[in-house]
Amino acid sequence: MNTSMHDVSAVMKLAPIIPVLTVARVEDARPLAEALVAGGLYALEVTLRTPAALDVVRAMADVKGAVVGAGTVLNTKDFAAAHAAGAKFIVTPGLSERVVADAGAAGAPILPGVATASEVMRGLDLGLTHFKFFPAEQAGGAPMLKAFSGPFQTARFCPTGGVTLENARTYLSLPNVLCAGGSWIATPDQIAAGDWTGITARARAAASLR
Repeated sequence: MNTSMHDVSAVMKLAPIIPVLTVARVEDARPLAEALVAGGLYALEVTLRTPAALDVVRAMADVKGAVVGAGTVLNTKDFAAAHAAGAKFIVTPGLSERVVADAGAAGAPILPGVATASEVMRGLDLGLTHFKFFPAEQAGGAPMLKAFSGPFQTARFCPTGGVTLENARTYLSLPNVLCAGGSWIATPDQIAAGDWTGITARARAAASLR
């Protein structure tokens, strides 16, 4: 697995679903990453929503086959911390020109969040072509992304937010969707319970969507 990839599209094509992970304890990091990789999911997004998140990124990076990124990156401070922790890609909930510039300078693949046509246009002006569509269901879902395909023919998306096993296939059937982000694969309760077998099963079902 090429973990030095600078092209975010390569990260997005590793598997149909990128699990969105909120991990409270660093000791859960390695078995969680192993469970997800065993199920066929390789790009793992660790959200910066817990005090342990950066240590979780570091610990997961040691798992063979895992390409570990940081999500919920809100500003340049978050970016610097995530990049220093070894995050291989960066995911933001919105479009920050400063974070995009920092990622570009560092050669870090970035997937910035957009929800409107105006935000996609801003991203294109910055030289971006790959975006997180967030929050996907609340922002119009698959019909909105289908509408985006007309004017934004070069843009590719990872819908995240309200994506489930039941509706993911609808998103993935769209030609401008490379993958989707999902938190259902490994919920905080499952992680806390150490349900690695159950998480692998969910990962395997997600990996089979495309």
